[in-house]
Amino acid sequence: MPADDFVILESDDGYSFVVPRNIAIASGTLKAMLDEDAAFQEAENKTCRLHYRGIIVQKVIEYLAFKVQYADFSSSDIREDFADRIDPYIALELLTAADYLDT
Repeated sequence: MPADDFVILESDDGYSFVVPRNIAIASGTLKAMLDEDAAFQEAENKTCRLHYRGIIVQKVIEYLAFKVQYADFSSSDIREDFADRIDPYIALELLTAADYLDT
């Protein structure tokens, strides 16, 4: 994959995640931020600063990858339940991030 096919997602606590662009744009908010026709600095820098802790950003990325991987499958074909991998201690914060990021 060429370097242009990746973006960087940064958390509030200093973690940076290099993510394939197709996975990042599975989020409606990130897609808008990274739209090259928009006037957002994130599109130019290919870097999005998210105001969430690293563990939350990591779980959002994990979900987005899951969403992209299984986009063409029916729900009955998917055997793994993503919800089983969410720590109850971060569930509310993760739900807030998912809502904001339009996942």
